[in-house]
Amino acid sequence: MKIKTARAVKGEIAPPGDKSISHRAAMFAALAEGTTQIENFATSADCASTVSCLRTLGVEIEGSGIAFKVLGLGKTGFGQPKTALDCGNSGTTMRLMSGILAGQNFESTLTGDESLRSRPMKRVVDPLEKMGARFSHQDFRAPLTIAGVNPLNAINYELPVASAQIKSAVLLAGLNSDGMTSVIEHTQTRDHTERMLEWFGVEVTKASTGDGGWKISVAGDSKLAARDITVPGDISSAAFFAVAAACLSESDILLKNIGLNTSRAGVVDVLQDLGADVEIVDRREICNEPVGDLRVTGRRDLGDISELTVLKGAVIPNIIDEIPILAVLGTQLGGGLEIRDAAELRVKESDRIAVVVKNLKIMGAEVEEFPDGLRVGRSQLHGGVIDSYGDHRIAMAFAVAGLLASGETEISRAEAVDVSFPGFFDELEGIVVR
Repeated sequence: MKIKTARAVKGEIAPPGDKSISHRAAMFAALAEGTTQIENFATSADCASTVSCLRTLGVEIEGSGIAFKVLGLGKTGFGQPKTALDCGNSGTTMRLMSGILAGQNFESTLTGDESLRSRPMKRVVDPLEKMGARFSHQDFRAPLTIAGVNPLNAINYELPVASAQIKSAVLLAGLNSDGMTSVIEHTQTRDHTERMLEWFGVEVTKASTGDGGWKISVAGDSKLAARDITVPGDISSAAFFAVAAACLSESDILLKNIGLNTSRAGVVDVLQDLGADVEIVDRREICNEPVGDLRVTGRRDLGDISELTVLKGAVIPNIIDEIPILAVLGTQLGGGLEIRDAAELRVKESDRIAVVVKNLKIMGAEVEEFPDGLRVGRSQLHGGVIDSYGDHRIAMAFAVAGLLASGETEISRAEAVDVSFPGFFDELEGIVVR
């Protein structure tokens, strides 16, 4: 894919459904008793992997695309799969399905593509084995074979690192436990699982730990009741357009129906804290999730921010998926941008810290790499040949960088965007003003 310099981005975009919420909508509908209609499901390869795994487990799903019905089987109604469950490139599918399968009375295997099979799964295996499930693996990497147990042992589990996926896996396993299962997180992570469990009728108790964290608990005798759900637009997908608009002075875009969950909307806070012209319009709630429209213009010159902007600590889990595009934004800030406490990025679809640094250097940016992040100074970007390394967020972040750069930028393996945003390049081209 070749990207040329832009003067502005203008227009309206409705990004695809939120990936994180879509995964959970399909899984929780399958766990529920009754039929659930899902609307605005994410048009991504990752979420298609979740649907495929559920079908392999015997879940009847009527329809396809962004709207379909799921005929729930209840918490223990799944059938033993005859083949391995292919999670594709989706770590969310593998980790959350591990929690569900740990509480089934059969053996199953989760696998994925080469990238997913290289990613560590010890953090999800450890708590689920404490609950009584047994895993076979090679150095805690997929394929993961799970010998499920029902009921599992209820546990109190303290997250060793901030991870919504691990929290969710343990809570889902807790639905098939012999008592009350609790997860303690000292840094708040995205809470889509808790919100959606409540939407499906599960009582979720949440108590402050006194240090800014939470103890979240579910009972093993909980049941999920089918209930229709509409998925908000994905704020992580919206972030690429928002940053492009904030950096290009004549821009004016409206991003429609965006999920504004406080545990996910950190990128909006970052932009507003920098003084970018970001307005939230028509706040509302859909299916227990806050939603609104984002209007972003390029009226603020970000180059006049003279001090180094530092993002670290508690904010990082809430912007973890947006860090590649925020690093691109850093090249436009007068004082530059430093990101720390983000070592988790090294075990995503790619080593996102290393890849972002490498690609920014190719484009002429002044950038320094740290074990847990990077520092980028204000830089005039120049077009170059960029490798996405098969990572959708890298491909999209450097497409935006290409709009800001002089000359032409070529992105190899650009098809990686289909993992989360099929049609991204068409949408981008439709709003670009040159």
